[in-house]
Amino acid sequence: MTSRFSFAPLVFVVFLMVPIYWLFIMSVKSIGEISGAVTFYPHAPTVENFRFILNDPSWFYGYVNATIYVLMNVVISIVVAVPAAYGFSRYRFFGDRTLFFGLLGFRMMAPAVLFVPFVQIFSGLGLIDTHIAVAIAHCFFNVPLAIWILEGFISAIPREMDDSAKLDGYGFGRFFVRILLPQIAPGIAVTAFFCFMFSWTETLLANALTVVQAKPINGIMSRAGSVLAADIPLLAAASVIGLVPGIMLIVFMKKHLARGFSMGRVV
Repeated sequence: MTSRFSFAPLVFVVFLMVPIYWLFIMSVKSIGEISGAVTFYPHAPTVENFRFILNDPSWFYGYVNATIYVLMNVVISIVVAVPAAYGFSRYRFFGDRTLFFGLLGFRMMAPAVLFVPFVQIFSGLGLIDTHIAVAIAHCFFNVPLAIWILEGFISAIPREMDDSAKLDGYGFGRFFVRILLPQIAPGIAVTAFFCFMFSWTETLLANALTVVQAKPINGIMSRAGSVLAADIPLLAAASVIGLVPGIMLIVFMKKHLARGFSMGRVV
């Protein structure tokens, strides 16, 4: 019985990896091979699809644009959320709990609901086709989630630490940077992870707020999918490359993520 249960996680992981494996083998196949009989491995592997994407400026800069606005969104979300989470954790004011739980309402909204307002607002501000427009639009969804996650980590820190820092002569700014932020580093890592994943995978607002200069890779893939409907290997290769930033984030932040997911509040 024990061996059967220990084998179950392996089966589950294999099941989850099947789509990733299938995506990868499609990316190294030719159109002719995909159009033929179904095969579980490429008979004539090729990297031409990857070479085309990395050498074509529109595809390459699609990844660059997406990376820019995603990183901007992560930084803005955390900078805004950390003080707000500290306020919710340490202070009590009229309607604080109502406002705190009400933040989830913003996170639960579908991006499609705000499609028209965001386009009109950023068009009026002259920010259409800029990275900052997409970054700020994504903050509407990521900041509430970031506040929720970070409030749980800050609340886990005893209030006595704040008082001890004051007695030791720490000002609020110095206490925030020197003591609080290192204590909630795992929470910041988890928050950055969730903000990154939402902003990297969100397509509707990113495509609506960009035209040419800041067009992300998902917009280019959508356009290529409609024009090159039969070029499945090219789209598969683009998707494989799109997995790289998320994998790198997990690798470089794995220690903080492991600690962060085991403590605090994650929703």
